[in-house]
Formats: sequence, structure tokens, C-alpha cells
Amino acid sequence: MEIPVLPDVTVVFGLAVVVILVCHRLKVPAIVGMLLTGMLCGPHGLGLVRSAHDVEILSEIGVIMLLFTIGLELSLADLSRLKRPVFIGGSAQMALTWAVFFAVPYYLLDFSGGSSVLIGMLAALSSTAIVLKTLQECSQMEAPHGRVSLGILIFQDLLAVPMMLAVPLLAGRTFGFTNSIVYTVGKGALILVLLVFFAKKIMPGLLLSIVRTRSRELFLMTALAICMAVSLLTASIGLSLSLGAFLAGLLLSGSDYRENLHEAVLPFKDVFTSLFFISIGMLLNVGSASAHLGEVIVAALLLLVTKAALAGTAARILGYPTRTAVLVGMALCQVGEFSFILAKTGFDKDVISEHFYQKFLAASILTMVLAPFCITLAPRIAALVCRWLRVCDAPDELPAAHYSNHLIILGFGAGGRQLARAAKNAEIPYVILEMNPDTVRNEAKKGEPILFGDASKPGVLSHICVQEAKALAVVISDAAASRRAVEIARQENPALYIVARTRFNTEITALLDLGANDVIAEEFEASLGVFTRVMDKFMIPHDDIERMVADIRREGYKSMLPGSFDELAVHVPDKSLAGLHVAVFTVDTASPLAGRSLMDVHLRREHDLTVAAARRGDEFVPNPDGPFVLSAGDRLYVMGTAEALKKGAGLFRGA
Repeated sequence: MEIPVLPDVTVVFGLAVVVILVCHRLKVPAIVGMLLTGMLCGPHGLGLVRSAHDVEILSEIGVIMLLFTIGLELSLADLSRLKRPVFIGGSAQMALTWAVFFAVPYYLLDFSGGSSVLIGMLAALSSTAIVLKTLQECSQMEAPHGRVSLGILIFQDLLAVPMMLAVPLLAGRTFGFTNSIVYTVGKGALILVLLVFFAKKIMPGLLLSIVRTRSRELFLMTALAICMAVSLLTASIGLSLSLGAFLAGLLLSGSDYRENLHEAVLPFKDVFTSLFFISIGMLLNVGSASAHLGEVIVAALLLLVTKAALAGTAARILGYPTRTAVLVGMALCQVGEFSFILAKTGFDKDVISEHFYQKFLAASILTMVLAPFCITLAPRIAALVCRWLRVCDAPDELPAAHYSNHLIILGFGAGGRQLARAAKNAEIPYVILEMNPDTVRNEAKKGEPILFGDASKPGVLSHICVQEAKALAVVISDAAASRRAVEIARQENPALYIVARTRFNTEITALLDLGANDVIAEEFEASLGVFTRVMDKFMIPHDDIERMVADIRREGYKSMLPGSFDELAVHVPDKSLAGLHVAVFTVDTASPLAGRSLMDVHLRREHDLTVAAARRGDEFVPNPDGPFVLSAGDRLYVMGTAEALKKGAGLFRGA
């Protein structure tokens, strides 16, 4: 049986492999390769795809999966902390962008009122799929600009439905716009209440029953069913599919199985998200865009620059420093995928002309192509902007007391909180620097010595007495800001001890070169912890393990390269110890060992077992000697081979 869409999907994936490989060699982001693939194989390119609409339908699943996984990675508590970026930042960005892109066509280019309103709406939206995917790949979702960008994108998704309902009104056709909005909001609130009830009362028991079956297939089908069902439910009341998927992931984020859910849908998300970007590229009429290439490039650049400035202004309204504002602006400077749907609807209802529609598509897709580059280059551009504006983003007030021999903590996420708690318990003076104004406000009320400011600016570190500090801990998620903070701190205080956390091994050398004394790489330290525990399990002496770990760190983590462990083999004196294990046995009242001394039971001579330690109530006896008398209830730490331990277990239990 022939599947109509199968030849098209085969062509798309085959061409995508070639194009993305070329992009990889040229160090171009994969998203750009997907967009170029769509341009090449689409109906306006080489015409290799006969049914672009079918591919577009499949691509919608990619957006659903992407938003579902984003929701899983958040929680309701995280979302409550995002309320200011969502409602204040989102409304500021939408209002500013709409106002500018309405005023220019209406007052300067003589567009009609309806067309100008629609153009403002088209420009106000950004690409949720591109921004979130790129930020995830760069591990910047937890950074301040990542959180603000996510909040603004959520607000844009919430306004997508009213915008769609407003298009007929712009064409002079009224269909009960106000009533439709009220009705849609009412249904949305009702469905949200039902979803919360389902997630709290029914979902835990359902997931537990499914997990007990130990069936990966059943768990996968459950994850997909939940994601699709909630998406269809929100779509049935006029909201977007992607918003429903985000809500589904958000409601399941508090589940004990969210990591399993994320893992189950991850392969589907990657495949279908790729189809989404390819389908966006198929929309472009390459011939029409080539005929007006100059206008398209100018329009795309104006969109990028203007949207970046306005989104950055929204971040400044939220109280974030200039550097964060620039990063937010660069992340949200492209046109969104929902804008294509709005533009198509406006074109069908004669709100905009076909000539403008094609130019808009070309300019918008060009902004999408450039979006990953903008996000990647954003830290450098932010540094240039801050230098040009000569801003330091210092705290509004000097510290209340003069700090000396203190600890400076940059960032108040999970790592910063743990470090601050430990410093408080040890009575070590410390001060925290954080760029999230909400966190600063809330923690200051609790009595934390926390200040608002950007640590990548020299003036900020001077305000918290970095010249007289004893140690600096950099625990922020922004790699570029971490490098700059380390560099400035080392210049200000050559004697300062600096330890920095980074997520990637590739950042280690740069931070060490800039002056960090120690760099903690999350992915490597996790593997080092596994390595230590495995060596310990195989009875490698602790001093040898510590020596190997020290060598690894002294070599600057180069031991992660293949073959580097060969040099460390000399530290293992006797590999025969790897066969030894330690087990804990409790002496039962019926055991023949109860009431007898170790000298009398001959555990070592007759059973190849050695009692390394014993615990009797609160008393701990290391290396008990021969006269030590065993009593019922004693917990014995017994060393031997796996076979000897298995055979000797019955001695401690008795009959």
C-alpha cells in the first residue's frame, strides 16, 4: 500500500542530511540548515516535494513536542516566579513593538488602518520554537535572559488567539469579536481548572499503575497521549496547540516521573521539530524574493534591530541590567511562526496585498535564518553596547557595611543558595550578587546580604569590596558573564581565590586562563563522582583513588580524552583487590555465631571472610580483634569475595 506523504518525507530527510552536514562543516547552526532545506525542496525551490501541506501538518507535531518538553522542565513554582516577565515584560514588549510597527506604515507609508494594525501584530510575535531550541542548546534557559525570554514568549502565545479573532474585524467583517474573546477566555479558565484537578488527583495514580507494568511501550504511549490530548483540548476552544502542549508538560512537571516522560518524547521532538523548520523554509517564494532582494534584506535588518531594541526596553522595564536587556533583545528579534498564520489569514481576507505578503514572508524567514547567529553573538554585542553606552549597572546603594575577608557569591540559584547556607552556618561573612530583581527583593526581605547588579561590570564588584575579599564563587549560568566576572575580579584583586562553575568542559581552559584558581565542570564532576564510586566498589585503596583524582584535576581535566587513563594505571598496586566486596550482616538470635568470639568461629580460616568492623547499638568497633564476642543484633561489616559472602550469609542468620 502506497503512503502518499512517504516519498516527500524521504526526500526531505535525505536532502536535510546533506545540507546539515555541509552547515556543520561550515559551523552554521543546524536550524539554518533545516530552513535552507525547506527553501530548496519546497514548491518555490526545486519542487522536490509534491505535498508540502502534509509535511507542514507533521511539522506541527514538532512544535507540540518542543513545548511539552519545555513545560516538563519547568514547574508551577517556576511559572509563578515568571509572572512578572510574563505579564509585565510580555505586555511591554507586545505594546511597544505593535505601536512602532503600526505607526510607521500608517503615518509614513500610507497603509490603511486595518493593514497597519495587522503589520504591528505580525511584528510583535517571536519564534518560540527557534528561541527555546537555541537557548536549550546553549544551556541558557536558566540564565536571567533565558527566563525573561521564556516569560515574554508565553505571553505572546496567550495573545495569539485574540489576534486571530481580530483579523476579520480588521477586514471590516464583525463576527462578535468581544463575545468570542469572553467565551474563549471562559472556556480556557474552565479547562485549566479541570487540568489541574486531573494532574493532582487522577494522574499520579494513573502513572503509578503504568510504571508498575515496567512496559516502556505503554509509558511512551501514555506520554504521547497526554501531550496530544491536552493540545487538542485547548485547540478545540480556539487556543493554540502549542499552548496546550506547554500546559500539559507544566502540569506533569511535578510528577515523580517527569524525567522518564521527557526521555520518552525526546526522539519524537527532535524529528518533528526538524520537519517544522523545514516546512517554514518551504513557504518562501525564492523567485519573488530574489526579484526584490534589496528590499527584503533592508526589511529584515530593520525588523531585527527594531525588535531587539524594543524587547530589550521591555527587559529594562522589568529592572534587569543593560547586558541582560541586550541578550533578551537579541533572542526575541526574529519574527514568529504564528505570524505566518496571521499573515496568511490577513492575505486571504484582503487585509494585506499579495505583494506585501511575499515580501513579508521573505524578510521573516531571513530573520529566522539569522536568529541563531544573533543569539550566539549576543554576549559580544552586549559587551559592545555596554561599552558604547558607558553603563556599569552598579547597585543602587553601597553595601551597608564594609566587607573584609569575605566570600562573594555570584548568582543565587541552587548552587548559590547552598553555598550561602553553608557560609552562614560556618559564620563566614558573605555577600551575594544577583541579576534577577525579583530574587533580590524577596531574599533581601528574608535578611540575606544580597545586592542587584551585573558582575561583568568593574564598578559592581568594586561596590562589594572585591579588593578586600578572600574568595569569589561564580555560580551563574551565563558562560560569557562568568568569563568576564573572573577576568575583572582577577584584575581587581590578584590575591583573590576564585572558583567558577561551568556546565561544559570547553569552558575550563578559558576560565583558568582568565584567572580562576579552580573550575568545577558539572558534566565532568558528575563523571568523576561515578569514577570514584566505581573504583571504591572494586576495593581500590582510597589513597590511590585520591591520587588519580588529583592527577586528573592537575592535568586540567585532559584525562577525559580517550586513552588518558592509561597513565593512571601505575597508581593501582594490586588489581586482585577488585574481586573483594563488603557486605553488612546482622547476627540473628538463632545464629551459631551468637555468644562466641571471633577467635572461636574461625571465619577467616574456614569461610574466607574477614570482619572489618562491628556496630553494637551506638558503639562502633573498627577492626575487632580475636577475643571480641559476637552478640545477637550486632551489625558486622564483612569483607570477602562475592562467592564467599554468598556462602557464608547463612552463618549469620542461623537455621
